[in-house]
Amino acid sequence: MGSDIYFTKEHELVRKAVRDFVNKEINPHVEEWEEAGMTPLHDLFKKMGELGFIGIRYDEEYGGEGLDYWYETVVLEEFARIQCGGIPMAIAVQSNMATPSIYDFGSEYLKQTYLKPALKGEMVAAIAVTEPDAGSDVAALKTFAKKEGDHYILNGSKTFITNGLQADFLTLLARTSDDPGYHSFSLFVVPTDIAGYHVSKKLDKLGMRSSDTAELFFDNMKIPAENLIGTEGEGFIHQMMQFQHERFSALPLSYIGAREMIDETIEYLKGRVVFGKPLIKKQILRHRIVEWLTEIEALQQLTYHIVRMKMAGQDASKEISMGKLMGGTLLNKVMDGCLQMHGGMGFMNEMRVSRAFRDSRLISIGGGANEVMSDVIAKLSGF
Repeated sequence: MGSDIYFTKEHELVRKAVRDFVNKEINPHVEEWEEAGMTPLHDLFKKMGELGFIGIRYDEEYGGEGLDYWYETVVLEEFARIQCGGIPMAIAVQSNMATPSIYDFGSEYLKQTYLKPALKGEMVAAIAVTEPDAGSDVAALKTFAKKEGDHYILNGSKTFITNGLQADFLTLLARTSDDPGYHSFSLFVVPTDIAGYHVSKKLDKLGMRSSDTAELFFDNMKIPAENLIGTEGEGFIHQMMQFQHERFSALPLSYIGAREMIDETIEYLKGRVVFGKPLIKKQILRHRIVEWLTEIEALQQLTYHIVRMKMAGQDASKEISMGKLMGGTLLNKVMDGCLQMHGGMGFMNEMRVSRAFRDSRLISIGGGANEVMSDVIAKLSGF
C-alpha cells in the first residue's frame, strides 16, 4: 500500500492513536451494541472529542485540531477498522455530515453553540434531509419552515435519520418558499429539546444494526431565526456542498472495509481443507481475490488523488462521486464473494462476514444512490 509516500511520522502517530482507541474502546463492545440496536454515542463521542478525533480538520477555536485533509483521511481509514458498519457511520455523521455546513456557512453564534460542543463530543448531531417522499430527489422536499417574526415555524417529517434517537440537534434542510427551483430551501440547526419535536419510530434495518435510525416528526416547532445556517434560500446549495464531505467519508470505509474482510477470508481459506488441500490453493479463489485487491488499490489511489485535489483547493465533486460509485459497487462485490468463500459458515450470523455483507449494502444507497452518482458524473463530464 506504500502509505509512507503520503503520510508523515505525525500522520502515523495519529493513526496509531485512533487504532488503539478503536481496539480498546469500540471493538470489544461491537457485539453488545449490535445486539442493543444502538451505540451509546454520548459516552463514545465524549471520549473521542477529548482526544480530538471528531473535528480533526476544523479550527481549534471551535474544538477541532486544525489539521489537514490527510489527517482526516487517516482518521477515517482507522475508523473503517471498527468491526461493523454502524458505528463508523454514526461517527461520520458527526464529523462529515451534520457539522460541515455549520463550519462553512454558520454564524459565530451557531459555531459556538452547536459546532464546538459537537466536535468536543458533548452533543450528538444528525443530518436531516431525506423525507418519506423525497430521498435522492432533494428538490421534492415538503418539510416547511415559515418565517414568523424572530422564529421559523417548522412542520413536516424526516426519515432514515442516523443518530436520530440520540441527537441533541439536527442540521435540517427545509423548504422556506413555495417557489419552484433550487432557491426555495434553507438549512437550519434544529435543537431536539424544542416543543413539537417527535421521534415517530425507531427503524428496523437489514444491517448497520448498532446505529440507531429514526423517523422524525415536527409539529409547529418554533426555531429561533438565528438558527438559520447561511442565507435563507441558499440551503440547497449549502447542502450540495456538504454532500461532498459525506460522500468522501464513504471511500476509506469502502477500501479499508473490503481489505479487512479479504484478510479475514484468506485466513479462513488457509485453515479450511477440502479434498485434501486448503481452499486458498484453489486458483479460481486466488485469482478472484487478486482481482479485488487490484480494484481496492485503484480506489485507494483515487481517494489519495482526491485528497491532493482538496489540498490544492480544487473542486473534486466529480472524482468524489466516482469514488462513491466505485466504492459501493466494489464493497458489495467483495463482501458477497467473501461470504461465498466461507460457504455455509458465511450464512451464520455469528460470523463477521455475514454482518459485513449486510452492512456494506447501504454504501450503494445512502448519501446518493449509485444511479444518482452516475447521473452526477455524467453531468460533471459534460453530457
